Amino acid sequence: MAEPPHAVDKARLTERATLAPPVHRYPPAERLQPLVRYYWVPVWDLPEGTDVVEQVLQYPTCLLVIAGDYARFYGVARGLSTVTLSGRGWAVGVMLQPGAGTAVAARDVSGLVDSHVDLAELEQLAPVVPRVRELRGSDSTASSRHAQAIAEVDRCLEAALPLNAEAELLNRVVQVVESDPDLLTVAALATQFSITERTLQRLTERHLGLTPKWLIQRRRLHEAVHHLKHGTQTLAGLAADLGYTDQAHFTRDFSRVTGRTPGQFARTLGRDAPADG
Repeated sequence: MAEPPHAVDKARLTERATLAPPVHRYPPAERLQPLVRYYWVPVWDLPEGTDVVEQVLQYPTCLLVIAGDYARFYGVARGLSTVTLSGRGWAVGVMLQPGAGTAVAARDVSGLVDSHVDLAELEQLAPVVPRVRELRGSDSTASSRHAQAIAEVDRCLEAALPLNAEAELLNRVVQVVESDPDLLTVAALATQFSITERTLQRLTERHLGLTPKWLIQRRRLHEAVHHLKHGTQTLAGLAADLGYTDQAHFTRDFSRVTGRTPGQFARTLGRDAPADG
């Protein structure tokens, strides 16, 4: 079963290009749902001299990626993630659950914000790299091979189960943030879980290296991207719906992270900007 379209739509700032490779997405087995959001397997074969650029506002999760020429464990990217594909290649990726990074890496991941480590440095994950590459080398497009590669990753991930109570709590916290557009303050989020703001901040910083305020802002930016792609609101109306005090505040937040104003972003998609931006 593929990932729900809206999840990709909200995170991606680039529309799917004509030559963009197919991306196969798979849900985790039930036993691994506390650890994994989904797996993705892109396979590309581009004409010589052709590049495909993908820009994404990452979710508050760590990623595990095994490709033909690298294998990495990524912390959360606070800004805009850009990937350029060229030539021929493939990858097996895992989007972890927010609370799973420390358990899967068996190390503190709070210091991996905007950075990564090679899987060779993570003893419990390093053995999966040659096994996945061997499977992917034979037929990169076969779904049966995808399943076998994912099964190899699963066997390594299982060592991280069960998650501790803090990690499970963080999974629930992020789920609430991402599913409730009316939740706009850290105080309101802490109240939902009957904990103090300081306790909430320690939780997110310890497991993600981020603040609760960042979680809420990222959700708002994901909503903004979705509406700018598909909506018809004015920028002032969108800013109000997202809980900003004014359009200027919304524009500053959006520009600081994406490098473009909301209006400029809309125009890159071939849409008329709904208002000055």
